[in-house]
Amino acid sequence: MAETASAEITAWQDAALAAALFALDPAGTGGVALRASAGPVRDRWLSQLRGMLPGTDPWRRVPLNVADGRLLGGLDLAATLRSGRPVAERGLLAEADGGVVVLAMAERLSSATAARLVAVLDAGEVCMERDGVALRSPARIGVLALDEGVSAEENIPGALLDRLAFHVDLASLGIFDAQGDTISAEEIGVARNRLRRIVAGERTIESLCGAAMALGIDSTRAPLLALRVARAAAALAGRMEVTDADAALAARLVLAPRATRLPPVSEDHAEPPPAEVAASEDAQNDQPTPAPENGALEDVVLEAAKAAIPAGLLAQLAQGGGARRRSVSVGRAGQLLRSNKRGRPIGAMRGELKAGARLNVLETLRAAAPWQRLRQATAHDDLVHSRAKISVRREDFRITRFKQRAESTTIFVVDASGSAALNRLAEAKGAVELLLADCYVRRDRVALIAFRGSNAELLLPPTRSLARAKRGLAGLPGGGGTPLAAAIDAAVALADAVRRRGETPTIVMLTDGRANIARDGAQGRARAEEDALGAARKMAAAEFAVLFVDTSPRTQPQAQKLAAEMHARYLALPYAGAAAISQAVRASASDRSAGGGA
Repeated sequence: MAETASAEITAWQDAALAAALFALDPAGTGGVALRASAGPVRDRWLSQLRGMLPGTDPWRRVPLNVADGRLLGGLDLAATLRSGRPVAERGLLAEADGGVVVLAMAERLSSATAARLVAVLDAGEVCMERDGVALRSPARIGVLALDEGVSAEENIPGALLDRLAFHVDLASLGIFDAQGDTISAEEIGVARNRLRRIVAGERTIESLCGAAMALGIDSTRAPLLALRVARAAAALAGRMEVTDADAALAARLVLAPRATRLPPVSEDHAEPPPAEVAASEDAQNDQPTPAPENGALEDVVLEAAKAAIPAGLLAQLAQGGGARRRSVSVGRAGQLLRSNKRGRPIGAMRGELKAGARLNVLETLRAAAPWQRLRQATAHDDLVHSRAKISVRREDFRITRFKQRAESTTIFVVDASGSAALNRLAEAKGAVELLLADCYVRRDRVALIAFRGSNAELLLPPTRSLARAKRGLAGLPGGGGTPLAAAIDAAVALADAVRRRGETPTIVMLTDGRANIARDGAQGRARAEEDALGAARKMAAAEFAVLFVDTSPRTQPQAQKLAAEMHARYLALPYAGAAAISQAVRASASDRSAGGGA
């Protein structure tokens, strides 16, 4: 318990130190990715950061769905209409020059907005040419990305995260852990004046680069950011040159959260026997600790980084599992569809007012504004346009674009033949019930096809009804032959019907792959397997997302071959649990959605 409390206090101290170093050099360090839910701990950290920033530093909050015009700047519509000529206005990023930009719910940030932020961070200025105006404004900013994600799928876009020096996680801390002294804005101001004169030797640079390579960090920005943090740490401490302690601190704060592996342990650094350790400690109790030699600085930096890696991650790295990487996927719902009628607005485009399209009035006026003076000068022969205060023509029309996520339908194809049918049906029933619970929130559908004897039967049409699914599964008998080709054909037909309705189908096959009934109902394993392979190729040609769950006690080559012909994800689960099947279904649908539904 004492060790846990000590670790949490250290975590808060490191978080507070990261806030101080970020306040000292917002643009140089890039920013902070702060993973914490809204609450008193995060509020205290933000309050400390605001208190350390000089009062002259801008602080701008960026809404989640901010428009490009407000983010980057663009045409000032009101001023343009008043003056009859294009008038540019600055965006949020230009207004925050020399200060901090706060991104709320950064884990939901769109890739387009992230790309614009990355471009500004790299260039240190906003370059904008749109709506008839060209704008170039300085924007040396630091980004504070508030990550409120609760799952591994919710994460800050990788390109933006790579440019933020500090990755701070406060999720495990309580309000009583958030204690410690703070640094005043006056001290930060003095350190800023000192920062520009701080120098770092080649030895420090080489040690940071070597530590990054040893920790498996493939980004070249990481050691550069670590060097900037080391210089900021020296300035904060009142030194004019980066010391070994500054380099170790930078490794702990910048490199450790990015580690993907543990550095190799050489024989020279192997742990000595306990007796030798005790004797060495006794001999050194009364002796000062010597400064590390040139060749040992990298080891010091590495040890500082390793000490800051969380214990669970350290064990995972030691086992060769690699760092915990958050998956990037579209999500568990269907693929994205473009629409001009409903959904979430994603901008405007030139278009005609037809087929239910919605006119975007502001964007239409924005497109017409730069041409007002010219149109008024040439409209003396047109009484209608000459009397209008604002001349809007057909080419100015801008139509609002929307995006909506298609509904997903998971089609379970269950092998009900053989003596083990009851076990497989119980697993399918549990998986369907789990998915239906998720469907209540996501409005997805689930269907069930069972095959036995000589044919396949649609037991449960696409539905969200949990009670209906339970009734359908409860009445399914087991036993008989395995008409696998007929089952695959039925699944393809149902998935095609689902796709034609604009939904995203995912097929889950639960079978051992041992077909013994041909497509026409004739018995014979050779012909039945040939028909099943032909049906599998037809399924692959339709490009459906397919998960093949091998339910046999041992993995079967025939099942693997069948899954390969389907272009399906193969899952060998002789005793597949409902939770495992449900998780695999979501992963298969996510991967297919991320690939554009192919």
